[in-house]
Amino acid sequence: MTLEQLRIFLAVAEHLHFTRAAETLYITQPAVSAAIQSLEAEYGIKLFHRVGRRVEITEAGRLLYIEAQKILEQVMITERNLRELNNLQRGELRLGASLTIGNYWLPDKISQFQQEFPGIRVNCTLANAEEIAEGTASGRFDLGLISGEVKSTLQHSLLQEVVGRDRLQIVVGQSHPWFQRAAIQVSELLATSWVLREPGSGAQQVFEYALRSWGVELAQLTVMLVLSSSEMVKAVVEQGNGAAAIPELMVHKELRLKTLKAVQIFTQNPDSSTILEITQPILKLKHAQRFQTQTMVAFEKILQQQWSIAESLSTYFEVG
Repeated sequence: MTLEQLRIFLAVAEHLHFTRAAETLYITQPAVSAAIQSLEAEYGIKLFHRVGRRVEITEAGRLLYIEAQKILEQVMITERNLRELNNLQRGELRLGASLTIGNYWLPDKISQFQQEFPGIRVNCTLANAEEIAEGTASGRFDLGLISGEVKSTLQHSLLQEVVGRDRLQIVVGQSHPWFQRAAIQVSELLATSWVLREPGSGAQQVFEYALRSWGVELAQLTVMLVLSSSEMVKAVVEQGNGAAAIPELMVHKELRLKTLKAVQIFTQNPDSSTILEITQPILKLKHAQRFQTQTMVAFEKILQQQWSIAESLSTYFEVG
């Protein structure tokens, strides 16, 4: 059994047509037929039924299809790793990032990586935190970058490391009654309408956790809208009367222009209690058992360096 035979078999299994498989592989139809016949003769099995002009895969064919996919995927990974041995001059890095992280926190890290390794192609997919965690666990992404928590069913498959931190800000637009106030009490959270992210969002997970720690259940809030993008949430709050918990990363400009106002939360009143903050870690995810490529190692070093610098600066200003 050769790799070429397996590639030909997979093409026939996917198209269920010898001629189309040949066209896909840029070989002749007789070459396809000969490869399949050779496999069938070698192991004394039928991989396909020829019913008139139709082709149907057999039970043995279905078994080989599953195993052939695994074999060729491992071959692809091996080839990719060998190409990367040449001083990281070629290769690919597949990243998955939650929406806010990908749009606001990650770009300068990717930019630095590509300056150092211009021959490495970076493919970055944005989705909500839950989808990114699932994609990293399944091998779709080399690394995942999210805020929020990884659901329990995936935690055994993924290694998690904090590589950054962000705050959620409770923000309102100019027409909201809170816009003229610096702070509100926790109990007042129930007195307004809210614009929320969808349940799979990392920001939404962190907001719900903060509410519970303050003694407030999500069901107690008046929810005006649930949206799949923090950009959409921000736009709605800027124009309307609702409030929202939005990552600080994405509202710097709006706070500076005063189209949004960040409202601090106190347990009782500003004179007798402390500010309640909502902080969320930025997590780097990778599979606990999959092979770690050199491109992954190089990108992780950049994340670690930038996080160390950020932590040092934070400590310096706190002490100062």
